[in-house]
Amino acid sequence: MEIAVIGKDEFILGFRLAGIHKTYAAETPEKLTEAITRTLEDPNVGILVLQSTDMEQVPRKLQVALENSVKPTVISIGGETGGLSLRERIKRSVGVDLWK
Repeated sequence: MEIAVIGKDEFILGFRLAGIHKTYAAETPEKLTEAITRTLEDPNVGILVLQSTDMEQVPRKLQVALENSVKPTVISIGGETGGLSLRERIKRSVGVDLWK
């Protein structure tokens, strides 16, 4: 399983430096939606990382799909995020509450 990161150049730069290969720059909402849709269809991606402000820019139907996605597990970083907490997402994808 691989990690994929989608967002603006400044956001994905640190992930590139950390060695994550699947990083996709998306400066407009249209490119963001396209990159997310393509990544959701990739069977090799286990975790998708997005910036929380980018989550708000995609259509509502795609937001719901991201919030309910188990594979890949979607993690939004930065600011207040709606939907499930990281703990709940891990619990849903792994099937066990790792915090217990």
